Amino acid sequence: MVAEPEAPAAGGGRADEGPILELRELKKNYGPVQALKPATLAFRRAEIHAMVGENGAGKSTLIKLLTGVIRRSGGEIFWNGKTVGLDNPQEAIDLGINAVHQEVVLCRHLTVAANIFLGEEQTWHGLLKKREMTHAAQRILDDMGFHLPAGALLETLTIGQQQLVATARASLRGTKFLIFDEPTAYLTRQEAAQLFALIRRLKESGVTIIYISHRLEEVFELADRVSVLRDGTMVGTRDIHETNETELVTLMINRTIEQIYHKEHVAFGETLLETRHLSGKGFNDVSIAVRRGEIVGLYGLIGAGRSEFALSVFGRNRRASGEIFWKGEPVDIHNERQAIALGIALAPESRRDQGLNLNLPIGFNLNLPIYDRLTRGITISRREEAERADRQIQDLAIKTPSRRSVASSMSGGNQQKIVIGKWLNHGADLFIFDEPTVGVDVGTKAEIYRLLGELLKKGAGIILISSYLPEVYELADTLHVFRAGRLVGSNPFRTVSHEDVLAEAIGV
Repeated sequence: MVAEPEAPAAGGGRADEGPILELRELKKNYGPVQALKPATLAFRRAEIHAMVGENGAGKSTLIKLLTGVIRRSGGEIFWNGKTVGLDNPQEAIDLGINAVHQEVVLCRHLTVAANIFLGEEQTWHGLLKKREMTHAAQRILDDMGFHLPAGALLETLTIGQQQLVATARASLRGTKFLIFDEPTAYLTRQEAAQLFALIRRLKESGVTIIYISHRLEEVFELADRVSVLRDGTMVGTRDIHETNETELVTLMINRTIEQIYHKEHVAFGETLLETRHLSGKGFNDVSIAVRRGEIVGLYGLIGAGRSEFALSVFGRNRRASGEIFWKGEPVDIHNERQAIALGIALAPESRRDQGLNLNLPIGFNLNLPIYDRLTRGITISRREEAERADRQIQDLAIKTPSRRSVASSMSGGNQQKIVIGKWLNHGADLFIFDEPTVGVDVGTKAEIYRLLGELLKKGAGIILISSYLPEVYELADTLHVFRAGRLVGSNPFRTVSHEDVLAEAIGV
């Protein structure tokens, strides 16, 4: 008679098994700076363990330690009860430890299939078996529920789709312990659902998952347990059923949810922007107005037409029909330069691809829109250049040792502050923020929301585009809902429920 298998312990794994990975007093110092203070934590087999904390809390340091990218300064790491070094990435991979990073680190000029099999290519007498690899990759993607073309070049896919390819690759390499770092930052709702289904399947097959996210609703949807980091210190681990969002936020930043979404009501002024029956690539018949002191929210699933509408207003894409009025006068915005000259600023959806020069200094990025003002004849005033950059670094609390540091060295939250700071430096009447808090922690979100409030007090108007419903619901004075390129709902502040807005967005 075959014995019944023993029931898994809470959070995954068998009750009689020890942890798959254990950290004892693990720490990392950079000179006198403690990036990770002595941390002790055990990860159970086949559990989904969430890690949350502000940018700079130590999450990235922990990922690098566990994947062998950097060496620890002290403490011990145990894998299946035995001490391991994790001194280099190959050692981590050989053990079965892999990571899917927020920023895709694959070869964009190669096909999806080539990326999936990178380093493990199928060959015949030294020649690549491209057709066989493409067919095998397609079966893998289909089995995972990722509806992607294996033969397409990676660069032709969206950022979110590239993220799914990176996930497929990581989950195939004999993985036993898989780290996800902000995996849904650029995914559509459908893609996120596909990813969650795969994560649950991986857990059922015995893989331990570390899930790092600033979106707490995802943590509660997926995780068995959650650990909180603050200022490099492990401040607590909770069973997901024994905690709530309020407790986690307090552990992370010592602030309440109400403080994060604090909104000051500012008296509305003149109408800055009005569109009448505006149509263009990806959207049709959109009529909205934005006044001074007002946040106008645009909500919808990714691809619903929100960003396309904003790009048309900003002159990046030409409109097909309809009218645009600026301060009551009809205008024809042919390009971005005209929009900027009118007083319109855009913080784009992808800060890395569209908002920053990553390989150049922070100060250069902050001053980019105003170098004409800093120029005397044919020379740039270095004193004014430094003063302008340093003022924005101080006002926005950008965490950097110097304005000379390159933008790529900054965390996601600090990079977003740089994007916002360059337009604050320029000055504008209307600010368009497209997904301004993607990939940033709750503390940085609160700082960004505070900046929006300061802009309103100074008489600016704001268009806030977000696929994160709590953000636009709590902040927008008027909330417009997009679906399939059309405006399907317009709601004054808190006159409808979250459920009503979501129903408008998905068409139920």
